[in-house]
Amino acid sequence: MAFHIDSKTALRLALVATAAASLSACQSRPKPTFATTTPTQTGPGQTGPAGPSGVPGGTEVGQAALPGSERDFVVNVGDRVYFDFDSYSLREDARPLLAAQAAWLKRYGAVRVRIEGNTDERGTREYNLALGARRANAVRDFLAGQGVTTDRITTISYGKERPIDPGSSEEAYAQNRNARTAIVSGGR
Repeated sequence: MAFHIDSKTALRLALVATAAASLSACQSRPKPTFATTTPTQTGPGQTGPAGPSGVPGGTEVGQAALPGSERDFVVNVGDRVYFDFDSYSLREDARPLLAAQAAWLKRYGAVRVRIEGNTDERGTREYNLALGARRANAVRDFLAGQGVTTDRITTISYGKERPIDPGSSEEAYAQNRNARTAIVSGGR
């Protein structure tokens, strides 16, 4: 028994097959999950999100960072200091890190930075923006007191808008109460 397919039927079958192939290609696949670590501050070179090696971005300490680069600053100096609840006073553990930032910035005079003030999620948006600004200004004032000219420093407050840890625990809150020194230009 032979089947005879005319050109219209062949075209319809081809269109149905194409539509079926397109639909199967668009099927939703589960999103991959990645292990995350909570950022910790154990020393000047370990601030911000830590990778598997405990160093920001997961970079091994043995890999040399180009002197004067953003990576050099983050890995060898540290880019983030933390604050107590509802406070913009610099903690004692922040002062050595900020002194190291100032020394690095004086060594690389072309580098400009932005101090980003952050808060935890508690409080109103307006209150947290103001608190984040005071934190950023406290860091700027410390760096200026160490001899870094203020024309190289800008400040911004993100308030509670850019948390490191999206959780609602005391540990998450402590990580989110920070000021980050970000290189914006002049780095290698």
